[in-house]
Amino acid sequence: MSNIKVRFAPSPTGPLHIGGARSALFNYLFAVNKQGQLVLRIEDTDLDRSKREYEQEIIESLQWLGIKWNEGLGAGGPNGPYRQTERVSIYQEYAQTLLESGQAYYCFCTEEELEQERQELISRGDTPRYLGKCRFLSDAEKEVKISQGIKPTIRFQVPANKIYIVDDVVRGRVSFESDSIGDFIIQKSDGLPTYNFAVVIDDVLMGITHVIRAEEHLSNTPRQLMIYEALNFKRPAFAHISLILGSDRQKMSKRHGATSLIQYREMGYLPAAMFNFLSLMGWAPEGEEQLLSPPEIAGAFSLERVSKSPAVFDMDKLNWINQQYIKKLDLKELANMVKPFLDDSPYAGSVSRMSQEKYELMIATVRDHLVCLSDITREVAVIFDNIAYESETVQVLQGEGVAGVLQTFAEEFPDVETPEDIKQHIKAVMKKTGAKPKNVFMPLRCAVSGKIHGPDLPSLISIWGKEETLNRIDVALQMINKGN
Repeated sequence: MSNIKVRFAPSPTGPLHIGGARSALFNYLFAVNKQGQLVLRIEDTDLDRSKREYEQEIIESLQWLGIKWNEGLGAGGPNGPYRQTERVSIYQEYAQTLLESGQAYYCFCTEEELEQERQELISRGDTPRYLGKCRFLSDAEKEVKISQGIKPTIRFQVPANKIYIVDDVVRGRVSFESDSIGDFIIQKSDGLPTYNFAVVIDDVLMGITHVIRAEEHLSNTPRQLMIYEALNFKRPAFAHISLILGSDRQKMSKRHGATSLIQYREMGYLPAAMFNFLSLMGWAPEGEEQLLSPPEIAGAFSLERVSKSPAVFDMDKLNWINQQYIKKLDLKELANMVKPFLDDSPYAGSVSRMSQEKYELMIATVRDHLVCLSDITREVAVIFDNIAYESETVQVLQGEGVAGVLQTFAEEFPDVETPEDIKQHIKAVMKKTGAKPKNVFMPLRCAVSGKIHGPDLPSLISIWGKEETLNRIDVALQMINKGN
């Protein structure tokens, strides 16, 4: 195993969204490709919004997707604890080090004072930032503030006139001027660390060699580089992956559809298909092949082939990929996977009365029409619902010779009812009536299903069986006779 080590560090303030899942996946793929390690830690210092149930949901979503981590929450390891709220004393120790070296200071400014300073800078056309008012407080002035019950924050003293450069693996060289960044808070008045401080301490102590994260964190990088420098830490390599946009090329949101991984799981998207799809959002293998197994993707993955351009969440592509994966499933496995969706459908009772043979035939009959597993309810409706004739089917059934074809089909219906038996019977009907195939298949489909299009007709008839099929033909003949 190499010394490559990456991490995924979500905040448990909601379900794992698509962007977070893609970041986790890229970290995992990089670790596997380099025979390195992946760490899972939780950034839960937002006490108002962080919840343990979200933490558990994130873990379950990652496991569902097929992401495995070597260290961290649930896996253990030598660098715990792996929740930031359980590491507060560690951050406070490093904040004290910066205070003692003069690279940080106590700040007693109120929210009102900070907002007033911000508005004044904006009115002058300057970049809003903290100008360092509390840098110059004397010890006596600090004591007065403390005696007044004001709990200070700790701010990092940003070096003046410095250029911070990061050679980003994905975005190339990016530079930042320190003078555009005001002194920033590293410890809040309640003793909790801020993100930019805690993330550096965690990454260093956990031995992270590569930070692979979303592009939106690029603006945080200069502050983090300052912390690395101030504490004489070795900085990791950085790779900022692009944003995910909706089909309208706007930042992905609920208006583009489901945004959390668990929603796709509940709709019946397959984890291997989602793994495949997400891996292709901003990364491309060398060939043209789009359907790749997790080992194939990991074997080919490199940060050098990750695009700078925003990735577009193409729902049509996801649906196509998922449909291909469904088609490749073993029939018994697919039959088990769709069972929960059928158990929650109006057809649960009818399904429970089917033999296993008929049940598997039904799944095989509709499988090519399934985009996701939840589609099963819609696709089997033709089997269980009462016939409702569409206007087009009525026109077909009123065509010349249709009644005779249906009567011939009904009169000599075979006692054995496998799809192959039904095919042979339909051929016999064609021979006896002299009708062309389309003049037998189409009227027969319209008569028994009420629809112009649908699953394989012999299989449908086999699922219904003789009695139900003859009942449906009788209904169609009554309608034809009434119309005539």
